[in-house]
Amino acid sequence: MAEVKSTAELGDARGLVNLDQVELDLEGMTCASCAARIEKKLNKLPGASATVNFATEKASVTFDPAQVSTEDMLAAVTAIGYGAELVKAEPDEGNPTGSAHAHDHATELLRRLVISATLALPVLLLSMIPQLEFRNWQWLAFALASPVVFWGGLPFHKAAWASLKHLSFSMDTLISMGSLAAYGWSIYALFFTEAGDQGFRMSFSFTGATSHLHPDIYLETASVVVAVILFGRYLEAKGKRRSGSAISDLASGGSITVTVLAADGRETLRLSRELKVGDRFLVRAGEKVGTDGLVESGEANVDFSLLTGESLPRRVGQGDEIVGGAVNIDGRLVVRATRVGSETAMAQLAKIVADAQAKKADVQHLVDRISSVFVPVVILLALATAVVRLFAGDGGQAAFTAAVAVLIIACPCAMGLATPMALLVGTGRAAQLGILIRGPEVLESARKIDTVVLDKTGTVTTGRMSVVRVITAGSTTEGELTAMTAAAEAGSRHPLAAALMVHADEIEVQVPEAESAASMAGQGVSAAVAGVPVIVGRLSYCQANGLAVPSELVEALDGSERPVSMVYAGWNGQVRGVFEIADQIRTDSGAAIDALKRLGAQVILLTGDSRQAADAVGRELGVDRVIAEVTPEGKGQVVDDLLRQGRCVAMVGDGINDAAALAKATLGISVGGGTDVAKEASDLTVFGGGVAGVVDAIRIARRTLGTIRGNLFWAFAYNTAAIPLAAFGLVNPVVAGTAMAFSSVFVVGNSVRLFGFRRARIA
Repeated sequence: MAEVKSTAELGDARGLVNLDQVELDLEGMTCASCAARIEKKLNKLPGASATVNFATEKASVTFDPAQVSTEDMLAAVTAIGYGAELVKAEPDEGNPTGSAHAHDHATELLRRLVISATLALPVLLLSMIPQLEFRNWQWLAFALASPVVFWGGLPFHKAAWASLKHLSFSMDTLISMGSLAAYGWSIYALFFTEAGDQGFRMSFSFTGATSHLHPDIYLETASVVVAVILFGRYLEAKGKRRSGSAISDLASGGSITVTVLAADGRETLRLSRELKVGDRFLVRAGEKVGTDGLVESGEANVDFSLLTGESLPRRVGQGDEIVGGAVNIDGRLVVRATRVGSETAMAQLAKIVADAQAKKADVQHLVDRISSVFVPVVILLALATAVVRLFAGDGGQAAFTAAVAVLIIACPCAMGLATPMALLVGTGRAAQLGILIRGPEVLESARKIDTVVLDKTGTVTTGRMSVVRVITAGSTTEGELTAMTAAAEAGSRHPLAAALMVHADEIEVQVPEAESAASMAGQGVSAAVAGVPVIVGRLSYCQANGLAVPSELVEALDGSERPVSMVYAGWNGQVRGVFEIADQIRTDSGAAIDALKRLGAQVILLTGDSRQAADAVGRELGVDRVIAEVTPEGKGQVVDDLLRQGRCVAMVGDGINDAAALAKATLGISVGGGTDVAKEASDLTVFGGGVAGVVDAIRIARRTLGTIRGNLFWAFAYNTAAIPLAAFGLVNPVVAGTAMAFSSVFVVGNSVRLFGFRRARIA
């Protein structure tokens, strides 16, 4: 089946509506020109808009099913000499991302490389070392070089021929023309000159100098160039395969075996991809969670690092959500499936990252345009080099050598790989760390950020209310006050009530059951506990219900400016104590804000909380500015104002009330679990939560963009410098082939370095 997304009510520049989207797996691409040709062909189909990614070997096509079918797309790709098939909706077991194809391609390249190198090496040694030559050795060199040129170079020749049939050119055209030209000249020299009769020693000069006695035999050029370029292609394939491993890891939970619990308690084994919503399954210590679900019973420490990048396990119990692919460290959990298959968090994350990798950065569109005209220009340059050198009196051999070197050394594979390889590795590494980058445009946005706006609750704070101080009056103990207060609040769903219940658990007090309870919204609760009427809530509510406040309590609270909510509790005509409850600041928020400042950003705290509470948090964290008591609409207005001032704004939030600001900001970053609305409105999602994750998100986005720019600089610099050297005969064709292969390997290696990205050390 094709992975066809839900029909969307969309319109593009051509007025298309009811568009579908499909992904194609492509085969036979050897360079960026191949990708450009397939993309151009698909875009010529009526009602289709395609993007082809050379690094991922996939095409993403948005199309109008009323005008074009998937069969038309497959036929169009096949017609220009490439293979294509629809991406399967459900990955094969053990091959969740199609990585087997990448493995097979690399294996085939390695086989051709080993055989070609084994045959080409003696040819090279015979050409370089006169002492190894014997009578008629040139015929042995001819016998060894021929299979290298035709069998080893077959992928290049096939791609070049497919291009030629459609009157187009690719980078393989340069390789094929260069190797066949060198081989053809050698045939001429062997059969029609005295080099073949006398066993003339081939010239191998790094300066391109040739013998003045006889025409050169270029069998070493024809064979070694093929072997060297195969080596470069093999390293590229290995690099691309490794780069896709992060997404493979994310999706790999789809083939594990799960113990399913039947209604009568019987246990049966089933593959996790066969689970249905509502199924109950068992997760023992050391096992992976089969799919997203809700914990029905049991408690355990669970490793969520695959999804969130968190280094420490998280404790889960009854009522907690859990994701497929997480690992149960200890304990025993019974989970009810809530999302299965492509709806799971892991599957969605893998899909979003893959979509981001398939998109093109703005700079890549420029590279595509350059590549489309580069090859025919190089062929013309090679011909011009030969003609100019002939008229300059250099002779046919020197002219031919220089022309072949130009063809080979100019092959711009490195330019084609520069952007997609870095994007592939960077987004994959980010996903491993629990950072979701939604597209290449995010990288440019992250580079320009000079202002970071932080929501308070759930971003710089934990988002969970907890008791930070308990003050008692008279002979009342903390345990007694907590027990009576928790009993009265037991039926409430208010966050402050939840904090009181948690506090009761923490200090291990027995909470009695309230006999009756009544609440007044926003004020407090009254209840009968063990026959005693208990009043809990605001000070005004307690006083209105006849409770007096002891002077010692007034003195303890006098002048307090702590950013806390106060819950008073009392009975028998007197307030017995007060609970200070607050959303505590994350332990790493202060250091993370300092790190943001070192990245060159002004940090603003934006919250709907009271001015007093916001200022207190702002002072503790050392932010540059605090904006408090802001409505959700007001948050968006604040971002608008900053943008009008010429600032490049990153908005960081986790709730529905942050969605408007996230969408308007230059860079929207949702943190923690977040809401679906916040995640959809954001450009970056940090699953680990907190400001520390934001620091890492901006750092890796900037690092990836820097890698892309570095790749492009060296790729363009290489071609700019290399072509004149070849044209002036300063580079031998064999050296040209080695240099061309090295430029591609450099780009791949430079991109793979992103796997070494580490989290910032935040104290």
